[in-house]
Amino acid sequence: MTRFLAFFLTALMLLQTLGREVLVLDYQLNKAEITARFCVNKARPQLHCNGKCHLAKQLRRAEGADKKAPTEAQAKVKYEVLPTVAFELAAPQRWRRPAAHFAALVPGACAAGTARGVFRPPLLLV
Repeated sequence: MTRFLAFFLTALMLLQTLGREVLVLDYQLNKAEITARFCVNKARPQLHCNGKCHLAKQLRRAEGADKKAPTEAQAKVKYEVLPTVAFELAAPQRWRRPAAHFAALVPGACAAGTARGVFRPPLLLV
C-alpha cells in the first residue's frame, strides 16, 4: 500500500512539473483529431497549421495558470500578530523516588531450574 501511494504521489508531482510537456505529447498523439475539431485554419490547408494554434492557446493558458497560482496561494496565507506573554521558568524541583522493592530470591522457585548447558556467556577479548 505504501509503495502504491509513493508511486501515485510521484506520478502526480511529475504531471504537475511536466505540464507543458504533457500538453505537447497530447497534441502529438491526437494531432488529427485536434486539427479536425479545434483548428481555426481548417479552411486554409496551405498554412499547414494542423492544430498548432490550439496547442499555442493551451500552452498560453497553462503558462498563465502557473503565473497566477503563486499569488493566489500567497493571498490565502493570513498573518496575525499576537501579543506575546512574558513567562518565567520555575526552579526545578526534586522528587523523591520510592525505594524499589524486589521479591526475595527463593531457591527452587523456578520450575526449570538453572540451565547451565544452554547459556554460554560471551568471551571477553582483552
